[in-house]
Amino acid sequence: MTTLSDPARAEGTVFDIGYQHYDGPREGRNRARLSVYKDGLQNSLGLGRGTRAKILPWLFIGVLVMVALVLALVAGTVDRLAGAGPAEALDLPSHSDYYGIASIILFIFAAISAPELLCPDRRDGVISLYLVRPLTGSDYIIARWAAFFTVMLLVAWLPQLILLTGLVMGDPVPADYFIDNWLDIPRFLTAGAAIAAYTTTLALLTAGFTTRRAYASAFLVGLFVISTPFTTGLAEEIGGTAGQWISMFNLSNIPVHVNDVIFGEVSDVVSHAPAGEFASWILVGWFFVWTLVPAGILWIRYRRLSA
Repeated sequence: MTTLSDPARAEGTVFDIGYQHYDGPREGRNRARLSVYKDGLQNSLGLGRGTRAKILPWLFIGVLVMVALVLALVAGTVDRLAGAGPAEALDLPSHSDYYGIASIILFIFAAISAPELLCPDRRDGVISLYLVRPLTGSDYIIARWAAFFTVMLLVAWLPQLILLTGLVMGDPVPADYFIDNWLDIPRFLTAGAAIAAYTTTLALLTAGFTTRRAYASAFLVGLFVISTPFTTGLAEEIGGTAGQWISMFNLSNIPVHVNDVIFGEVSDVVSHAPAGEFASWILVGWFFVWTLVPAGILWIRYRRLSA
């Protein structure tokens, strides 16, 4: 029988496993928000992940850039071969038409990429780690929204900048073209911000109600695709003011109408839409309804979450 005085009981080993008190700066809530924002940027573009995660987002970005390049090359070729002005005379697509042409690609990109920011966190329970203090549910969803809005801005603006460069360099007198058309820059920046806010909000709202990325993507793509023929056919059948309001529910056209208001021109994509007959303030107000109300629903859903 051993006692406390026995040498065998008195011997022991102390291990230093490296636990230390943290004496560095405590950056608090803003640092947490910034971390969630940066993580959202990376997730939506597949950065820091495998090759498969990068394929789809960068494929769509490449397609959008190619659309802009084709438009610029066509206009530049016409101007170089036929002299200054023919591209405008032939009414070739330019900045005012780009978002109408590329809108469905932007919507599909948002539908595929946005669920990456919300669905895995809720499915894997990671959101519980995010929502420890000082980060709140509101901080989390605002940071995620800002991250994807930034991505959508880049995706919307980059092709327009490429198109602008192509149109300027393709003109026989680049300086004159830029002086005559520089106002297109604030216009396409504003229109791009509008379509980015709209697609970001709807895509994240859809992703906020499921843990399956495929379900969120399929639902949103179906919503955009189905609303176009359904509302178009029904609006033409009913006609009148009622038909105009039915046409307003064509979700893919809502930001394009705002684009037309900004540029003061009607895009070919919505040229036959009955909703286009409404006053500009109605079209812009309808856009804000479909952007702010879903944003409010998304915020309410996440602000109630806690760790």
